[in-house]
Amino acid sequence: MDYRDIADRLARDIAGGALKPGDRLPPQRRFARTHRIAVSTAARAYGELVRRGLAVGEVGRGTFVRAGTPPVETALAEPADARVDLEFNTCVLPEQAELLAPALHDLVDRGFAEAMTPIGVRGTTRAREAVARATAREGWAPDPRRVVLTGNGRQAIAAAVAALVPVGGRLGVEAVTYPAVKAIATRLGVTLVPLPVDEAGVLPEAVRASGVRALYLQPVLHNPLGTTAPEHRRAELARAVRDLDAQVVEDAVYAFLGPGPPPLAPERTTVVDSLSKRLAPGLTLGFVVPPAHLVDRVAAAARSGSWTAGRFAVTAATAWISDGTVQSIVDRKRIFAAQRQQVARHHLAGFDVRSDPGAFHCWWRLPEQWRAETFVAAAGRRGIAVTPAAAFAVVPGHAPNAVRLALASTPAEVLTQALDTLAALALGDPEDEAVD
Repeated sequence: MDYRDIADRLARDIAGGALKPGDRLPPQRRFARTHRIAVSTAARAYGELVRRGLAVGEVGRGTFVRAGTPPVETALAEPADARVDLEFNTCVLPEQAELLAPALHDLVDRGFAEAMTPIGVRGTTRAREAVARATAREGWAPDPRRVVLTGNGRQAIAAAVAALVPVGGRLGVEAVTYPAVKAIATRLGVTLVPLPVDEAGVLPEAVRASGVRALYLQPVLHNPLGTTAPEHRRAELARAVRDLDAQVVEDAVYAFLGPGPPPLAPERTTVVDSLSKRLAPGLTLGFVVPPAHLVDRVAAAARSGSWTAGRFAVTAATAWISDGTVQSIVDRKRIFAAQRQQVARHHLAGFDVRSDPGAFHCWWRLPEQWRAETFVAAAGRRGIAVTPAAAFAVVPGHAPNAVRLALASTPAEVLTQALDTLAALALGDPEDEAVD
């Protein structure tokens, strides 16, 4: 029997509810005996379920049906139902429409026809200057001549990785990382090398030991950890990167929420960023700011991958940045994020919850009696969607026993009730949550 047929049958059981989120699959040897197949076939079938995102293997514990959507879809898809959403950070403030409308009215009145025409990956001089202003941080002001534009943030990452890592090459990443990077690497034929992290970020000695020549890192407001590497760790990482003669792709998509330090080793760092977190998920425009010697290579990668921005988005974004609208919204979102973090700290006091005070999300290391997948499933039965660490783990089966809570999408009163519910759940006994 082909292992894919077995995986298909198990997938149907999961879709039909015969296997529920959090259920543990039989040990592979027992499954093989029951179904009169080779153990290697059972292992491949289980591996196929993990590859499809329907199950997660945990070292020393077994293979479990995943709670919620597959790992990559967790980051890319919309919620499927009306649950309390603590998975997705779709922060749209009530006053945003009023703030954004004037520039759009002006665009329609004066430049609509031109905005419908194609535009290259370098955009316009005015657009590059606007992006440079929007992405500047304390101690770092990017040269507008180095700005490359893409359709969204994921495309910016793809263009940067494609420019720096050849097919079959290796890319160092934090051991838990933005899930879309895993999909991007697969499509580009790039092997991810997981690097261990601690509370300060990725370990410099692990970077040196890896021998990689390119890294994708999130040193500022990491997703999912929500942390920012302190100055001493950033200095150590910069030395490690220079010692390796490596290039860095620094994902700064959340950096706007805080003052943010300058990029690691700026002369060898390609910064990727986007408009969507600053404004709204439907308002997408990606930014890439590579070192001067890599601009042409990144631009060529963006063109060849068809990761180009539309002129309408470029024109609208340029107007919003230039007239101060983006900065006004950013200022409000910083206050909003800080308020949400205070709510989380209050309602989850006493638990191991970590995050930067200005982040949109937090990282919760669960009490010992809980396994992340079981906790996610139990939360789901209470109508609350949270994301297990397995969604962010580069190596399946090696995820921390933790969940990420996205704090930005849910109304304040709903968030407080959901956090209280999760706190009470975490203090309970997982045996009480056994699935019949």
